[in-house]
Amino acid sequence: MSDPVFPKRAVTSHDVARHAGVSRAAVSRTFTPNASVSEETRQKVIKAANELGYRVNYLARSLINKRSDLVGVVAAGLDNPFRTMQIDHLTRGLLARDLRPILLPTSRSEDVTTFIRQLLQYSVSGVIVTSDTPPTELCEECAGNGIPIVLINKGENIPLVDRVVNDDDAAARAAADYFFDAGCRRLAVMASPHLSFTGRSRRQAFVTRAEELGAALEVIDVPVNDYKSGFEQGAALADSAAEALFCVNDYMACGVIDALARLGRDRDHPGLRIIGHDDIPQAGWDAYRLTTFAQACDLQTEAAIDFLESRIADPELPARLETTPVRLVERVSAA
Repeated sequence: MSDPVFPKRAVTSHDVARHAGVSRAAVSRTFTPNASVSEETRQKVIKAANELGYRVNYLARSLINKRSDLVGVVAAGLDNPFRTMQIDHLTRGLLARDLRPILLPTSRSEDVTTFIRQLLQYSVSGVIVTSDTPPTELCEECAGNGIPIVLINKGENIPLVDRVVNDDDAAARAAADYFFDAGCRRLAVMASPHLSFTGRSRRQAFVTRAEELGAALEVIDVPVNDYKSGFEQGAALADSAAEALFCVNDYMACGVIDALARLGRDRDHPGLRIIGHDDIPQAGWDAYRLTTFAQACDLQTEAAIDFLESRIADPELPARLETTPVRLVERVSAA
């Protein structure tokens, strides 16, 4: 009968300290970002840690410090390719700053108290909310519980809560001008009138600019700004008098293009100029070649994390707002 195999004891910071010939405090400082420790000591500790197979237990550290390096990233609409692109930027940006993202998908039907409980249990350093779907109550509860919070593309002004927003007004007005300059006088905009702050903002700015230009305008309401809505409304557009369409996001615009193609319209010349927003990867595919406005995800990420880190350092800072620019990406769909 073979001898029983017992699990190997986990290597502790005390073991590393003894192996490196330094104090346990020196080990702790070595693995704490921006802590003061000499380069000689740092190298000793890292060498000892590698030889022993030591790994920092960040969850245990969070229990001691009452706060972890975790940052909650609250997101909804993960089927939208733009959201995936945005989350990728955020997670990489957080990791580059020695912060560890924890993704919390949500929807309007979610119980706010459940999210608050999860965030407090993990002792998160802060929260970044990336969409409108999480209710305002969630943001207010986080701030009220002392959790630093930053909103991206969310409209409400909340005390002690910072916001980073895309310049939706500039994009929508530029889309109307683009169509008008191309000779189009019968314009249309497709958007949900309720759900999304960004969708509502783009819709209203386009409507306002079209009216200023004196163009005829058709407003197409959809329940959700998604591919399915675009596809379902695309068939009706085949009989519309509109010469040009602004979709408040690319996801929906792709649905429109596919619907028109299914009806036998030429993808390059469907009889309707189309502009989207977000510049998702699919917008550049041969199937769509969609003219669109690119959001500055990189700038949004940097601004959001800057806000978060400064609010962690000083929770009483007044609420701040950063507006990031858009960039027109011209392809075939608006030609």
